[in-house]
Amino acid sequence: MAAVAVLAPPASAAIAAAPRPSTYSFPSKPISKIPPLSKITSKLLVSSKTSTSSPSTSSLVEKEERIFFDGGAHYGDLVTNLLLGFTLLWLPLTIAAVSRAFFLRYRFTNRRVTVISGFTGQDRSDFPYSAIKDVQVVPRLIGEWGDIVITLKDGTKVDIRSVPRFRMVSDYCLLMANGASNGSLEQKTGSGPRGF
Repeated sequence: MAAVAVLAPPASAAIAAAPRPSTYSFPSKPISKIPPLSKITSKLLVSSKTSTSSPSTSSLVEKEERIFFDGGAHYGDLVTNLLLGFTLLWLPLTIAAVSRAFFLRYRFTNRRVTVISGFTGQDRSDFPYSAIKDVQVVPRLIGEWGDIVITLKDGTKVDIRSVPRFRMVSDYCLLMANGASNGSLEQKTGSGPRGF
């Protein structure tokens, strides 16, 4: 008995199906006009009433609110807690990490700090930098992400958990709080020791 290749086409079919030049080709440039991620900027326009020289007239002036950080919990927090969630002991912390990842957003702008939470995103807490008394950080894992504890002037402590780039965000928050209390955003120079 001779072995027959079942999946191979007969020789006459291979000759008849010789490759033809393709009339379709992929475009050399991308079709979409979406800008690269590095060039996408977010701007919020906030309007406020300011009085002009005459007290009876008021005009609407738009001020630009720039976003410094807008994001949710660090992905490493979610992954770490999901891996440790296979133990029954860590399961409640895993559920908390999953809810943080899906239902919590932080936004630091040049005017305020915003914490958006809840299933629909309707729970929102805003406070200006002028209300901040102190900012402390707590690193997590090996310093990849961390928690920021903001103490307000009325004694309220706002705990912002699993923030990526938490040191940079806390430094920005302190700079804006100091600038808001001094009336300007100029960085202090020369006073005090520097270094470690």
